[in-house]
Amino acid sequence: MCLVCILILVVLIGDSGVGKSNLLSRFTRNEFNLESKSTIGVEFATRSIQVDGKTIKAQIWDTAGQERYRAITSAYYRGAVGALLVYDIAKHLTYENVDRWLKELRDHADNNIVIMLVGNKSDLRHLRAVPTDEARAFAGGFLKIYRIVSQKQISDRSAHEDSPGNNVVDISVPPTMDGQRGNKLPCCQSL
Repeated sequence: MCLVCILILVVLIGDSGVGKSNLLSRFTRNEFNLESKSTIGVEFATRSIQVDGKTIKAQIWDTAGQERYRAITSAYYRGAVGALLVYDIAKHLTYENVDRWLKELRDHADNNIVIMLVGNKSDLRHLRAVPTDEARAFAGGFLKIYRIVSQKQISDRSAHEDSPGNNVVDISVPPTMDGQRGNKLPCCQSL
């Protein structure tokens, strides 16, 4: 049982086949599956991490990227404090569709949601169809964070500039307080 535990909801969105399910699987279970199937509707997993001595329980929702599930999946944006907007660096069309996904997020999510643009599958850099500088400039215009990651090379520490190991950002989380009394919220209180 944690003394200070915060539950956060994060959604993974983007076109079908960009690797959202494998990002979720790698982060929550440290597994990668080359044979993963398309998500139907929504799936989720959780992982608890320690940040500044506090336990953060991340509930991560993996949404289907196909158009036919859009009405179902957009309902899960409400209440999310973060979104990973994922595209495949080797498939330019998935990057072109980022604008549509961003609009959908803004239409259905809270105004203060933190959005991270994720160029996935950096292990396929020899097939790169989306220039890093183009995506970085796009993200720099309005998104909070831009990173290129690869679910297969999550522990990569090479000197390559796009390596996930070279893009680590320390996170400092201020204490969550009850606005009326200034008290800390109880364990696993949703933000």
